[in-house]
Amino acid sequence: MLATVRSCAIVGLEGALVEVEVDISNGLIAFTIVGLPDAAVNEARERVRAAIKNSGCYFPYKRLVVNLAPADLRKEGPAYDLPIAIGILLANGDIRPDGPMQDDPLFLGELSLDGSVRHTNGILPMVALAREKRVKTVFVPAVDAMEATLVDGVNVYPVETLGQLVAHLNGERQIEPFTRDPAILDNAREAVYAQDMAAVRGQEHVKRALEVAASGGHNILMSGPPGSGKTLLARAMPSILPRMVIEEALDVTRIYSVSGMLPSDLPLVVQRPFRAPHHTISHAGLVGGGRLPRPGEISLAHRGVLFLDELPEFGPNVLEVLRQPLEDKVVTISRAQGTITYPANFMLIAAMNPCPCGFYGDPVRDCTCSAMAIARYQKRISGPLLDRIDIHVEVPRVDYDKLADKRNAETSATIRARVQEARERQLLRFAGTDLTCNAEMGPTEVRAFCNVEQSAEKLLKAAMQQLHLSARAFHRVLKLARTIADLAASDDILANHVAEAIQYRPRIGMV
Repeated sequence: MLATVRSCAIVGLEGALVEVEVDISNGLIAFTIVGLPDAAVNEARERVRAAIKNSGCYFPYKRLVVNLAPADLRKEGPAYDLPIAIGILLANGDIRPDGPMQDDPLFLGELSLDGSVRHTNGILPMVALAREKRVKTVFVPAVDAMEATLVDGVNVYPVETLGQLVAHLNGERQIEPFTRDPAILDNAREAVYAQDMAAVRGQEHVKRALEVAASGGHNILMSGPPGSGKTLLARAMPSILPRMVIEEALDVTRIYSVSGMLPSDLPLVVQRPFRAPHHTISHAGLVGGGRLPRPGEISLAHRGVLFLDELPEFGPNVLEVLRQPLEDKVVTISRAQGTITYPANFMLIAAMNPCPCGFYGDPVRDCTCSAMAIARYQKRISGPLLDRIDIHVEVPRVDYDKLADKRNAETSATIRARVQEARERQLLRFAGTDLTCNAEMGPTEVRAFCNVEQSAEKLLKAAMQQLHLSARAFHRVLKLARTIADLAASDDILANHVAEAIQYRPRIGMV
C-alpha cells in the first residue's frame, strides 16, 4: 500500500517542500530510504522502527521503501523521522486517511526510541514555507511550538509523543493548537547587558564615536595601546544599540534557527547579536561554507555587531572576504551542488594596536618597533578594507585622574535613548524602502536624503581635495554627517556635522 506525507527541507535559509512517499509490499523484509538522504536520514530507519513499537503501534515487517521527493534535493538532518513514521502507519492502515489527514498537513520532528518528539533545527523557515504553500496545519515538536507560532496564518499543533499524534489523527484524543504569547517582544525592553558604558572611565570622544556608529549602523575601527579600553568599549556596544523591529528580529531568528543556536526558552531573538570570533578563525568559519554550507560569523552577526579584536592578527585572506559583504550586505557561497546566499547586514567594530608592541605614539612608554616593522604591521589591513570603515578613532591611554574620578559617568540607557530617537528618524525617512539605517544608503539615496547647506558643502569640497577622498569615502562622509545631523535632530547637514564626520577619517600615514 502507498501513502504520501508532506515534510520540509532546508536550503540555505529557506524551506523546500518534501513529499515522503512510503510503499509497503510483500517480499523480503527490508527498510530502504531513497532520495539523496544523508547519514542522519538513513539512521532514521532504526529510530522510526523503535519509536513505532514503543508507542504501542504495529511495525510491518515487510518490504518498506521510503522515497523523499524531489529525489535530486539532498536531505539532511533528523527532521524526517516523524513524517516517515506517520507515512508507515498511514500506509499500514493504523492511521485513518480522513479527519486531520484530509488537510494534507506538514510533519516535522525527530523521534527518540521511546516515541517522544525531539527538537528540530530550522522550524521557523519550514513553517514560513508552509504558509507560502498555503498549508493550513503543521505538526511540530512541542518544544518548538513557540518558534513555529511566529509565523501567522498557520495552525501549529505541538506534539510530545508519536502515540499522542496517532491518537489525534484517529480522532481519539484532541491536541489543542498552540497560541503565541502576545507579549513576546516585551523582553527586548527588559534586556540585561553584560557591560555598561558607565563602567568605562574617560574616552568620551570614543563613546561619542560609538554613539554615532550605533545611530547609523556605521563600521568603526579603534586603534590604541594595550589596556586603553578598546575591548571593554566594544563589548559595551550592544547596550546602546536600538531595539530591533519585528522584521529584523524574524530575520535574525531564522538564521539562528537554521544554525541550531536558538535558545529553547526564547523562540524569538529580541537582542541584537554580538559576535566576537578569535583571530584564528578560518575563512569558512567567518563567511560560512563547509561541505554542507552553514551560516558563518558574519551571518550570525546579521542586524548586530561583528567584533574583530586584534584586527591585524586575522589572516589576510580572511579579512579580504569581508569587502564584498560590507558593501552588498549579503554573502554568496558557491559550491558544485549550487549557490546559497546568506544575509550579512552587520556593523563591524574592529580594534587594533598601532604597532606590534602596541606603544607607537604612546606618551608614557617608548615603542620598541622599527619603522619597517610598524609599516609592515599596519599594511596587514588593506586600503580597500579601511576605505569601507566609516569611523576611525584613536583610543589613548587613560590618565589616573580619570580612572579615580568618583563622578558617575553617562549610562548606556541614556545614550541608547538618543540612539533610538535618531534611528526612528531614519526609519521614518526610509518608509516605503528596504533601508533601515543611514549606513545602508546607496549613491541614489545619498543624493536624495543628504541635503547639505552651502557652508558645509564648501568644507566638504576642501576635504575632498586635501584628503584625496575616493568616491566611496565621499559618500561615507555624507552618510556619517547625515547620522550626526539626525542625532542633533537637524533636517539639513550643517558645517559642524560635516566637520565631525571628516575628523573620523583616518589620518594620512596612520591607521
